[in-house]
Amino acid sequence: MARILNEKKDGFPIPKDNYKMILIGFGIVIVGFLLMMGGGADSPDTFNYDIFSFRRITLAPIVVLFGFGFVFWGIMRKPKTKGEEKN
Repeated sequence: MARILNEKKDGFPIPKDNYKMILIGFGIVIVGFLLMMGGGADSPDTFNYDIFSFRRITLAPIVVLFGFGFVFWGIMRKPKTKGEEKN
């Protein structure tokens, strides 16, 4: 038991593949926020109903939540060991 506790693991706490998943997730989040942009009026005296479009109200928040879920999955994903890769 003492031998297991004294073992040191070198490297980062999150494997390299998980960092790739985290970056992909943040890219999805950025795409979601880009989908929310726009819809402003040209003049402050007029109201533009384009801000209530499907893309800004429904699609973009779903994409952002999917991106945050992907980041969470990328953090929590257990890396494959060498024995599991052969199967």
